[in-house]
Amino acid sequence: MKKSINFTEGKIFKPLIGFTMPILAAIFLQGMYGAIDLLVVGQFGDASSVSAVATGSQIMQTITGIVTGLSMGITILVGQKIGEKKIDEVEKIIGTCICLFGTIAFMLTVIMLASGRFLVKLMNTPTEAFEKTISYVLICSLGIVFIVAYNVISAIFRGSGNSKSPLLFVGIACVTNVLGDLVLIGVFRLDAIGAAVATVFAQAVSVFISLIIIKKRGLLFGLSRKSICFHKIEIKKILQFGAPIALQDALTNISFLIITAIINTLGLIASASIGVSEKIVVFIMLIPMSFMDSVSVFVAQNIGACQLERAKKTMYIAMVTSLSFGAIMFGISFWHGDILAGIFSSDSNVIAACAEYMKSYAIDCILVCILFCFIGYFNGSGKTIFVMIQGILAAFAFRIPISYFMSKIPGVTMLQIGFASPIATAFSIIICIIYYKHTIKNITV
Repeated sequence: MKKSINFTEGKIFKPLIGFTMPILAAIFLQGMYGAIDLLVVGQFGDASSVSAVATGSQIMQTITGIVTGLSMGITILVGQKIGEKKIDEVEKIIGTCICLFGTIAFMLTVIMLASGRFLVKLMNTPTEAFEKTISYVLICSLGIVFIVAYNVISAIFRGSGNSKSPLLFVGIACVTNVLGDLVLIGVFRLDAIGAAVATVFAQAVSVFISLIIIKKRGLLFGLSRKSICFHKIEIKKILQFGAPIALQDALTNISFLIITAIINTLGLIASASIGVSEKIVVFIMLIPMSFMDSVSVFVAQNIGACQLERAKKTMYIAMVTSLSFGAIMFGISFWHGDILAGIFSSDSNVIAACAEYMKSYAIDCILVCILFCFIGYFNGSGKTIFVMIQGILAAFAFRIPISYFMSKIPGVTMLQIGFASPIATAFSIIICIIYYKHTIKNITV
């Protein structure tokens, strides 16, 4: 049996960076899924194809967000058990995850196959891209079981302090997806359908290879057939930590879907440009997101070990480090948004609209560095209900209303619409600071 990695002793900065880098690379490669689809389609297809893949991948990102949020409950629980030095209890957690998330995968697949057309219509998808978007969503829905499997496997490894194995698994998927897109879209000209098939196939290959590797190398913890069942206590804990994060992620993604639906009413160019912008944002947010995940694990282990001061120090170190990179991304987004947009589209009108959007969105590059470290700290502390509440308030009290009212301004540009996100993030930071100051003494294990 392999040993887990303990973050409750010694220095913080070096282990934090060492743990964060593989997470950063893994999130980057995950972001490449939809980005590669959009990039290849953007080079071989027209604006309707770009709109279809952009809209369809946003719908699927909502499903991925739900699964990722729930699986964070696994990461937190495994991390706390390691901090408490209760390694034997991890076997029950893994066994429960197999049963619980297998059920979730089946339910999500059925729901998406049944409601795919309705969701695409709800998105105000432009007529030119409607049927292509439906095809993309329905095909990708068949791969939900692989999305769930990857996230469960990764959550277990990360909770135990191993961020390198998830990187390997998603790396395999990314390479497979690139080759699939080039063949199906570039050679066979299957457009959005080819992008969807390549994505599902890549996910399947990644999961199967990860299972083969796990079988050869062994699990980090023991696992017997007897442990693979629904353990009520473990289910309760996983859902207690993961459900609020999943709900928050789902509603946040839904808020972006609503914003996309609002912007889709402005025409095909606006629809394509917001799709490209969201793909760029995925990569801009890589460093803040990776620090959020790593801080969650560090804090979870230290909370489990009753090292509260060390948990707080971890958040501060991550925040300062993340901000230094955020300043760089601000400059790139503000002054070179057109270059970033040109990676995903060859349409000059789409590139111009996207560049406008990125100028105002660039402010978020700095703000999220602070917010995501707060969220990582609260997640690791088990304060996931607060994380959910602040996320919902930011999305539905600020991000959506501001986007809607901006879209109703005659002659509105993507520059004005782009201010919605940084304003919502600023609100979340204020709420986090207030909550942190008033509850820091009340964090319990």
